[in-house]
Amino acid sequence: MRILLAQINPTIGDLSGNARKIKEAFREARAQRADIVLFPELCLTGYPPEDFLHLPHFMDAVEDTLQELIQESLGLIAIIGLPRRNPEQTEKKLFNSAAILNHGALVGYYDKMLLPTYDVFDERRFFEPGSSARVWNLWGKRVAITICEDIWQHSALVRYTTYRRDPVMELGAQQPDFVLNLSASPFSVSKISNRLNVCLQAAKSLYCPVLLCNQVGGNDSLIFDGFSFYVDGTGQLLDHAAGFREDLHLIDLSLQLPPKELRIDPVANLHNALVLGLRDYFHKAGFKKACLGLSGGIDSALVACLAAEALGPENVLGVGMPSRFSSGDSLVDARQLAKHLGILYREIPIEGPFQSYLDLLTPQFDGKPFDSTEENLQARTRGMILMALSNKLGYIVLSTGNKSELAMGYATLYGDMCGGLGVISDVPKMQVYALANWINREREIIPWSTIQKPPSAELRANQKDTDSLPEYPIVDAVLEDYVVGYMTPDEIAAKHHYPLELVQDLIKRIHAAEYKRRQSPPGLRVSEKAFSVGRRFPIVQKFV
Repeated sequence: MRILLAQINPTIGDLSGNARKIKEAFREARAQRADIVLFPELCLTGYPPEDFLHLPHFMDAVEDTLQELIQESLGLIAIIGLPRRNPEQTEKKLFNSAAILNHGALVGYYDKMLLPTYDVFDERRFFEPGSSARVWNLWGKRVAITICEDIWQHSALVRYTTYRRDPVMELGAQQPDFVLNLSASPFSVSKISNRLNVCLQAAKSLYCPVLLCNQVGGNDSLIFDGFSFYVDGTGQLLDHAAGFREDLHLIDLSLQLPPKELRIDPVANLHNALVLGLRDYFHKAGFKKACLGLSGGIDSALVACLAAEALGPENVLGVGMPSRFSSGDSLVDARQLAKHLGILYREIPIEGPFQSYLDLLTPQFDGKPFDSTEENLQARTRGMILMALSNKLGYIVLSTGNKSELAMGYATLYGDMCGGLGVISDVPKMQVYALANWINREREIIPWSTIQKPPSAELRANQKDTDSLPEYPIVDAVLEDYVVGYMTPDEIAAKHHYPLELVQDLIKRIHAAEYKRRQSPPGLRVSEKAFSVGRRFPIVQKFV
């Protein structure tokens, strides 16, 4: 049995474009003499289609496109992820399904049984759970078809819920020859290893191979890494598709393959995920050019590197906007970075407009001393300049704030928080340093002086981030344990030997900044719990 894992990059709502990719996979499957071609979850619509599923004419178009694919499936068995209408009068009007096509005919559907409604997932908003796990007779083999979450419950790696059913256990009595899983499993730093463990556990319990085909590409905040898997019935990885790119990967079940090691470099994968997410956000939306403020600091330097790789250096504009508080070294670093990357670079000093604002507002301030108001005026002046360049020249502004700053509210609304995409808004500060060092692993791209100098917003004389915040390793540790791990202040303080008052203060800051984050641009999600999607706390609350 030869199975093609069609790890494609669909665009949400692009039914004709996604169908074109599916047909291309059909042609490749025939060329490689594959018996079955397996696609990702909801690949016809792209995952997640969200409230498009509520539009009746959207579902009409899905059904019409499926008919085209049925006619194109001659000589193959194809298993395609798509939404379908629920013919029964039950709670929800749709199923999350796999259509099984056999030689130009629709054999039937498998409906996803376990519907995640936690973190970034909201499938019970749209879908009715499938009623049963079952096997299909395909090419004389007993083939179990599952969809993503259906095999996660069995691994005990689902953190947020316990389902009443375990489709893997229900399949056990049916003795499948192998299991096929259509997946749309979004990237996070630890997700690839967890996804492999899910496959291994299912394979060992069912004593048969498991083949998982995962979506790849960026859709809004979510990034899908690919890495489709083939594991045998003893729970060993035998093969996997590429990461972070499309791959039509053939698996021949008749071959005796040696076990394969899954080599994961967390920093390299994080870099590749951010580049993919940024590239797809632009290309799928029809954007071509990006601009960003280049301060000479590490955050803007990292975003510039990611943008140059994702979009091409000729499509990236870095803008130096020095003020009276900008150091000469920072300007030198910004210029040097732009030169190393080959991106466009302009300098637009903000001293003139900043002074104009001071002159305008001084009578209103009634002799009050310099404080964060004047600092924020500089950040907002810079935001105004970037947005003007965006409007006039067609650039999309990239926000350069990191997750640690957004958590603490150490960012200016309508200033450095403005933009069309928060590229590193889910990357804590210490991971920013790790990425910068990884980018410089072979030669200096980000000036070493940028990486080594103490971080500073340079909005007042001799300013350092530590004037307003604890050291970033402390911020990041509390951020990880509270936002991702849901640990209590007492647990966090005991774990790290931090003063409880310090931990409580940082947690208060996280919640106090909620109103700012609600107004920030969408951000690329690369952790298990991002601020951009998957985390819902009220702005007004009295618990913290």
